[in-house]
Amino acid sequence: MKTYVAQRLAIALLTLLGMSVVIFVLLRLAPGDIVDILFSSAGYVNESEKQAIMTELGIDRPYAVQYLEWLRQIVTGDLGKSYRYDLPAWQVIRPLLPVTIELAALAICFSVLFGVPTGVISAVRQDTALDYVLRVISLAGLSMPAFWLGMVIILGLVTWLGWIPPLTYVTPMEDFRLHAVQFLLPALAVGYRSSALIMRITRSALLEVLREDYIRTAWAKGQNGRVVIWRHALKNAMLPVITVIGIEFAFLIGGLVVTETVFNLPGVARFLVQAILWRDYPIVQNLVMFIAIVVILSNLLVDMLYGVLDPRVRYGG
Repeated sequence: MKTYVAQRLAIALLTLLGMSVVIFVLLRLAPGDIVDILFSSAGYVNESEKQAIMTELGIDRPYAVQYLEWLRQIVTGDLGKSYRYDLPAWQVIRPLLPVTIELAALAICFSVLFGVPTGVISAVRQDTALDYVLRVISLAGLSMPAFWLGMVIILGLVTWLGWIPPLTYVTPMEDFRLHAVQFLLPALAVGYRSSALIMRITRSALLEVLREDYIRTAWAKGQNGRVVIWRHALKNAMLPVITVIGIEFAFLIGGLVVTETVFNLPGVARFLVQAILWRDYPIVQNLVMFIAIVVILSNLLVDMLYGVLDPRVRYGG
C-alpha cells in the first residue's frame, strides 16, 4: 500500500508539473495582458508608462524566467502578488476556498443521500411504475442546468413566500442560520443534478450485481432481503458509484461559476472568471493549480477506497 501511494504521489507531482506548463502557456497565448487592458480602458497609451508597469509586474521578462519564478513561489509557499488588487495572491484566494469547498461538499452530500437510495429502489423495483417515475426524475435532473434550477428556486421563493435569499455573503460567524439557508438552496440545485447521475450509475451497477450467482445463492438460502441488497449487493456495486462521486466533487470545485453568480457567493469558480478577464496571472495560475490538486487527490482517494470496499483489490508493496 505504501509503495502504491508513493508511486501515485510521484505521478501526481509529474501531472501537476505538466499542468503548470499548460496553464502558463495557455494564459500567455491569450491576447493582451493586464497592462493592455488598463491602457485600453484609459483610452490612451503612453509607452514609457506602459513599460514601467510591465517591469514592475515582471511580465516583460522572458517566459521561461516567469515560469521558473512561479514554480519557486509555489515551492516556497509565496504565491506572488495579484496584479489587479496589489495584494498577496494567497490573501486574495484564502477567503474564496471555504465558500466553494463548503458548497461542493454540501452538494455532494445531498447527491449521495438522494442518489444512492433512489438508485437502489429503482434497481430492486425494476420495470415497475416506481422505477419509471424515478428514472424520469433522474433524467429531468440531468437535463436541467443547476443555475437554471437555482433561478427557478429563487423566483418561486419570491412569488410564493415573498422572501428572497440574502444578496450578500453571510459568514457562519455572523448568522449561522442565515448562512445555512444561503448555502442550502444552491447545494440543493447543484446536488439534484449530481444525484440524478449517481442514481443512474447506482441503478445500473446494482442491476448487474443482482444477476451474479452469489446473490442468487443468498436468496436461495433465505437470507433477509435487506441484508442481501444493502450489505452484499450494494457494497460490490459501489465501486463505479464512488468513482462518479469523486469526479463530481472535483468538477464542482471549478464548475460552479454560474451557480455562484446566481446566488452571489464569493467562491473560487466565480472569481476565477473575473481573474481571467483581467489577465491576473498569479490568481489564475494558482486557482487552476488548486483545482488540479483537488482532482488528483480525489482520484487518489477513490483508488484507496477501492481497497476498502472490494477485498479483491490489492496493492503491491
